[in-house]
Amino acid sequence: MCDRHRVTVSSASARLSRPVAVDLFAGAGGMSLGFEQAGYDVVAAVEYDPVHAATHAFNFPNCEVLCRDASKLSATDVLAVAKRGFKRLHPGTPWPGRLDALIGGPPCQGFSAGGKREQNDERNDLILHFVRLVEELKPQTLCLENVAGLLEEKFDDIREEAFTKLRRAGYALSGTDEAVNSLNFGVPQSRRRVIVLGALGKVAPTRPVQIERKISVKEALEGLPSPSGYEALLSADEVELRDEDIERRLSIKSAYARTLAGVDALPGDKSRPRLSEPSYLTGSRRTTHTKETVERFAATALGTVEPKSRLYRLPLDGPSRTLRAGTGSERGSHTSPRPIHPCEDRVITVREAARLHGYPDWFRFHTTNWHGHRQVGNSVPPPLARAAALALLGSLGHSPAALRVAIPLGEVSLLALSRTTAQTVVDTLSEELPATRTRKSRASTFAGADRSAAQVG
Repeated sequence: MCDRHRVTVSSASARLSRPVAVDLFAGAGGMSLGFEQAGYDVVAAVEYDPVHAATHAFNFPNCEVLCRDASKLSATDVLAVAKRGFKRLHPGTPWPGRLDALIGGPPCQGFSAGGKREQNDERNDLILHFVRLVEELKPQTLCLENVAGLLEEKFDDIREEAFTKLRRAGYALSGTDEAVNSLNFGVPQSRRRVIVLGALGKVAPTRPVQIERKISVKEALEGLPSPSGYEALLSADEVELRDEDIERRLSIKSAYARTLAGVDALPGDKSRPRLSEPSYLTGSRRTTHTKETVERFAATALGTVEPKSRLYRLPLDGPSRTLRAGTGSERGSHTSPRPIHPCEDRVITVREAARLHGYPDWFRFHTTNWHGHRQVGNSVPPPLARAAALALLGSLGHSPAALRVAIPLGEVSLLALSRTTAQTVVDTLSEELPATRTRKSRASTFAGADRSAAQVG
């Protein structure tokens, strides 16, 4: 195995050299992870969904998580939670009193091609609340992520209002005119996004640096055993691997998969190593299908859509299409459409989706398939976030030190909470939660032909 879990102690001066960031609209933590890998201390995260907030707390145990509606927060609220998070990370070190970066991806369904793209969707206003908090907090830099649809003509007014306010607040911006594709940043998934970077002053941050080599689905999934070989995965999302599957993981050839599996260290990774058990497979709860569905999946060629369910079958030698998230309880709790596995006649697991998104195998999601796939599909791919974070470092003049002190993950119980129980655990303000919308009776995403082994929380 690699030496990621060998613990060495970093100096206090090294800790202080890391820029301080707060993640708004944090979700499960894709943006947080990418910035941490680049060398930032993400001291606080704001996420209004209690299930997502609990998952973030599990994966970032030293980060202060505030389960609140960002549209109702003030600069004082954000600074208070940032100060608490900084003290958790650096006990005894004076709070610097300012933020180096405010980052976040406001919910984008109102702009998304996967939604109704409504101009009056109330979620569109969340981008202006991100801008408001930037105006109030005056961080040295900012990173705003959103879907490519934000650049469409129908959203000119809200987009230009946001960018104009940021410029008037003293920020030079880059990335306001075109979208980027995660394919060009080492993610085996075509995912077009707007990445707006800003810095106080007259010099805009450089654009995130792209890489030439593209990663295929085959490379991404290498080393993951078939969940069908483990009966325990019918009722749980984790299982201890057999010796032959552990050996297969250690023998991965794909450099991309080797780093996600923890066999090799990610080059230049400055995140805190997590103490995890490499002999376990997580995020792999099985979905059972009827015989008819299996037959339809078997007849679906790679890279094509199965006619009845409209599910896309992943290719082997190319990238995945964009992984979608479905909807939350306030939008009817619609299941995310999961791609069909390229080699097996079933939909992919949460762990396989996470591999296609750039998450390391130690990173865990909610134990149900519904929440888990939603968390992956809603998040920023960590390699894309890392590229954005590295671009901002030039504006900050930072060269962060790597921290080799390994930390444990959170309590596993955080990953199995229902929406109701999570509200208590993460100290949610119930009046800020969205109302739950009752879903109309309809055929399942899989045309009524499969049954998820997961229980919706």
